[in-house]
Amino acid sequence: MTPTSEILLSALELTPVEPEYLDEAYTATTQYVPWPKAYGGDMVAQAAAAAMRSVGEDRSLHSMHSYFMRPADIGAEVRYEVERLRDGRGYSTRQVRAYQGGKTVYVAMASFHAEESGEEFARAMPAGIPDAESLPSSAELLDGVEGDAAAYWSGGRSFDMRHVPGAVYLSVEGEQVPHQAVWVKAFDRLPDDPDLQRAALAYVCDYTILEPVLRVHGYAWGDPGLVTASLDHAMWFHRDGRVDDWLLYVQEAVSAQASRGLAQGHFYDRQGRLLATVVQEGMIRMSIAP
Repeated sequence: MTPTSEILLSALELTPVEPEYLDEAYTATTQYVPWPKAYGGDMVAQAAAAAMRSVGEDRSLHSMHSYFMRPADIGAEVRYEVERLRDGRGYSTRQVRAYQGGKTVYVAMASFHAEESGEEFARAMPAGIPDAESLPSSAELLDGVEGDAAAYWSGGRSFDMRHVPGAVYLSVEGEQVPHQAVWVKAFDRLPDDPDLQRAALAYVCDYTILEPVLRVHGYAWGDPGLVTASLDHAMWFHRDGRVDDWLLYVQEAVSAQASRGLAQGHFYDRQGRLLATVVQEGMIRMSIAP
């Protein structure tokens, strides 16, 4: 695949339609992935974009909480219905439900805040992490590896991704520790719209957030018998930033049990500003053939 961010931009193309259940509605299309179900980040980003269209320009998305109800089909239309639950002087609340084939596949709650001043504090970006430019890209790591998955990891996700201590595509590179960091940057320059930048951040966050749980167990994405699925997701947007410049995604496994794993992540820009925090739980099953 030729590296391009057009996949992301296509995912974020919303078409207004008449609502059937709630206050306003949009349709969007899930993008290609080389496995049976659509990428969960499609729905998070598309729901975020739909919710952001329902509020005034004086307020921005600051938190979003999601549940993945059913797998969504690839390359198929998803209908996003938005309910305007509350508009106060400082905050607005929205519910988003996503439907495909007449069934609910995803639900989310989103909160928006009108801009105001206040005291600032943020967790510091970890020190000693190599610069993105000094690390190999996914395409370089997978050069010569055949198959749809390798092609997708190399250039089909709209973002350049560079792992520390190493990727977990075909094997666990580096130590089996419950933490890692990933430099991410959109392949192309994206529009200046802050809402699109937030939606893009929501889009990319789901790709690697469960990897610390895989890493600590010694699992790689390419291992036979590995089955994963996003269950629920929470994201807080602290400060505006650009996803078409390098961001450091610092990730840590919190717990794993009962075929579920919980991980948290923090996005920093190159200046060390904390942009967003992510927490996600996922199903992680390893079936061993007899």
